[in-house]
Amino acid sequence: MKVSEILQVKGKILYTVTPDTPMIEAVASMEMKDIGSLVVMEYGDLVGILTFREVIRALHNNNGNLGSGTVRKHMDDHPLTVTPDTEVNEVRRMMLEKHSRYLPVMDARTLLGVISFYDVARAVLEAQSFENKMLKAYIRDWPVEENEG
Repeated sequence: MKVSEILQVKGKILYTVTPDTPMIEAVASMEMKDIGSLVVMEYGDLVGILTFREVIRALHNNNGNLGSGTVRKHMDDHPLTVTPDTEVNEVRRMMLEKHSRYLPVMDARTLLGVISFYDVARAVLEAQSFENKMLKAYIRDWPVEENEG
């Protein structure tokens, strides 16, 4: 299974901010949309990602306040990315090794979407469930062998 298949099921709704967006606005947007990440775009290019991890770090560094800073100050400016052709097993390995819960999907310089750890887990579970049903159907329809005397 490839990333492109996950995006087809998930859909291509993208939530973005600019680096100059105030953190308070970015966090309000994340809460209102019930999302865990915002892709940071500048002049049409991916320049970072803001996830709840960066938000928590900002809160910690500002003694529990977001302060008046912008997304640029707190975003991950070197996010790990994948392509539509990346295999899901590779995505799982990357997410586990780098502790990344959200990965932008890029086709050259074009942002196609973001996949989350949840999206990957759901896709793998659905694929395994489908295989399981197919195997059970195959076993149920197994031809009976006649006893040779």
